[in-house]
Amino acid sequence: MRKFIFNGAVISGIFSGISALRATKSGPRDWRLALLWVSWAASIAIAIGNVRDNAEHADD
Repeated sequence: MRKFIFNGAVISGIFSGISALRATKSGPRDWRLALLWVSWAASIAIAIGNVRDNAEHADD
């Protein structure tokens, strides 16, 4: 769990999620908002995948 919390990409994803929440509350609801959430989900998935890959290669 610690490897996820202290990873820079995951931390960046968390902060971008906070920014996306603020944009959702205050901004207009159009296709750009949906694209924002899709890109956030993709970046989180990539960050978690990279952490898991690094953990598997560290065990070798």
